[in-house]
Amino acid sequence: MRLALARLVARFARGLSHVVGRTGGTTVPGRMLLRISPGALAGLSRRLDEGSVLVSATNGKTTTSAMISACLAEEGRPVVHNRAGSNMAWGVGTALLDAGAREGQLGLFEVDEAWLPRVAEQVDPKLILLSNLFRDQLDRYGELELLADRWEGVMDANEGRSRFVLCADDPLVADLGREREGVTYFGLDDDSQALPALQHAADSKHCRNCGHPYVYDAVYLGHLGRWHCPNCGRARPQLGVVARRVTLEGMSGSQITLEAPVGEISVRLPLPGLYNVYNALAAAATALELGVGMENVRVALEGFGAAFGRVETIPVPTGGASDAGHRAARDVSILLVKNPAGANEVLRTLALEEGELDLWLALNDNIADGRDVSWVWDADFELLAGRVRRVTCSGTRAEEMALRLKYAGVDAEPAVDRDLERSLEAAVADGDGGRPLFALPTYTAMLEIRDLLARRGLARRWSE
Repeated sequence: MRLALARLVARFARGLSHVVGRTGGTTVPGRMLLRISPGALAGLSRRLDEGSVLVSATNGKTTTSAMISACLAEEGRPVVHNRAGSNMAWGVGTALLDAGAREGQLGLFEVDEAWLPRVAEQVDPKLILLSNLFRDQLDRYGELELLADRWEGVMDANEGRSRFVLCADDPLVADLGREREGVTYFGLDDDSQALPALQHAADSKHCRNCGHPYVYDAVYLGHLGRWHCPNCGRARPQLGVVARRVTLEGMSGSQITLEAPVGEISVRLPLPGLYNVYNALAAAATALELGVGMENVRVALEGFGAAFGRVETIPVPTGGASDAGHRAARDVSILLVKNPAGANEVLRTLALEEGELDLWLALNDNIADGRDVSWVWDADFELLAGRVRRVTCSGTRAEEMALRLKYAGVDAEPAVDRDLERSLEAAVADGDGGRPLFALPTYTAMLEIRDLLARRGLARRWSE
């Protein structure tokens, strides 16, 4: 009775949020659900005929989950999915309000790194994808080793009941699967994409087993790569699903070859950057583990559109909302940046673009962003030196962002305005010959800008 009442109240709250057009449609219903019925995740997840899949990572879990959902959709398999990225227990709860609405449903839930143990305990997943661990919001999460220990506890608790898909290129994640059954590893094997050396802000430089520094034969992204410990002999595990022959084509996407025990496919991925190659690789490995055919994986990845707030390109009228039907529009590409590793890959991608860049950067220090914004000094904004025509800095820490660009050698004098809406409008208006505007917001700034664009009718609401 309590669960039925909680579900009824939460559904009413979700419907009301849609009617009034307010944000919070993915969090408020779930919070109400769990307040009335604390065991609702367990109760509702049992209504999913095909069980649940949990996806966790520091970077890329929203995009990866959306890719997995697209792969399943190609086979006509119904999915319950927290697709807007609300990834704590209440976000999963909101998604589970639809559990049991159709036969054969599979639950697909991205889960915050720190919330994974609590969600996994209640949902009893059939498969868990762990993609990467990067330094992010130390004031909330603590050091990476703490998260790795918590993830290890999840794997211990679910061993024998769940299958695991792990990134072999991340030493912390790869070590969690050693001497376990039911583990599939994925990774990259193309040294044409290797960096000259570990970046100065790279994480996980020391062996989790013996503490000795790792030796990297190839570094692909942050601390992801082909690695081994010369002291105890631990090394990157054998890859089950692998990306080879990777060609990055700037903002237009990439070409990759995916190999798995069941076959090989060539994929034209429409999303930019090596980080999205990793997202696609993780999604493919998970989809194959769930029984999706290779051809359907290819079709889904090649037809994939950007996940919410992640490399979305939205035409924004240069004359404001009221003139949307009468003024020219400018493409605004939104690329979320929230930690050094993710920011570096966005910057690496922008560096492949021809000509000078127009940028709008929004740095917030709200709780969901992390109060400590010192991470911007570890991101390699030096890649932008000599490449920027116009730049606007916004958000609660706009001045800090402008200072960082100055020390990075960016010549363009930044316009500094903490007001997100006003600063974005000014940046959009200052166009030149159809030049796109690249918007690099932190998490809460991304939510605010997406809500602004939704109110103008230029994008779907994130709570829909």
